[in-house]
Amino acid sequence: MAALPVRAPDEIAAMRRAGRVVAEIHEATRAALRPGVTTAGLDRIAREVIARRGATSNFLGYHGFPATICASPNHVVIHGIPSDDALDEGDLISIDCGAVVDGWHGDAAYTAGIGTISPESQRLIDVAEASLVAGIAELVPGNRLGDYGHAVQSVIEAAGFSVVRDYVGHGIGRAMHEPPDIPNYGRRGKGARLAAGNTVAVEPMLVAGRDTIAELDDGWTVVTVDGARAAHVEHTVLVADDGPEILTIRDGGSLDW
Repeated sequence: MAALPVRAPDEIAAMRRAGRVVAEIHEATRAALRPGVTTAGLDRIAREVIARRGATSNFLGYHGFPATICASPNHVVIHGIPSDDALDEGDLISIDCGAVVDGWHGDAAYTAGIGTISPESQRLIDVAEASLVAGIAELVPGNRLGDYGHAVQSVIEAAGFSVVRDYVGHGIGRAMHEPPDIPNYGRRGKGARLAAGNTVAVEPMLVAGRDTIAELDDGWTVVTVDGARAAHVEHTVLVADDGPEILTIRDGGSLDW
């Protein structure tokens, strides 16, 4: 099994900058979430952040994708196309986005509620975030990708939710999607071995019902067949000797470059 690339310090620095742009998009779109907001409006916010930071979007135009963010409400698992449809009180929305700085990529996603949401919807978000935390903790030198997948799967299934198996995380660097695939399920001790300097985008996807999904006729939008709600969370992570570093969050609370 091929080893993951080890990034040089200047390459990691560029990925940190890209990650901070993604973090700012997350903060700006989260701040706009309320009943009546449209996902097209959230997409405009993301475009404004990218332009202000002098970055470029790695989603817009990717295999023909028509927007800067993926906006996936309720039973849409991933790849929702922004539209003028308004979000309602009690909805869930997953926002997935990325940015490119000096040719290096960042990619991250979050799921949030609109207004007051049901306890079960909140639990779905909480479990998604807990599974990501558990998975990231396994991204240390010497571990294998199966250790990550096992940790994520264990948290999700213990809560009674289902892991989406048809879509996975991935390597990231000069391209948004690089080998290897990183499933959100697996067995400890299996898969590629991690080393300091590896960069990965890990993204648990889970549903409140069955894990049977389908792609709509638009060629992008992926939904649960039974209409159950979904959650999607993601971070770009650097494997480091002193522990995993999440690249798609604010660096010390500052966006100074």
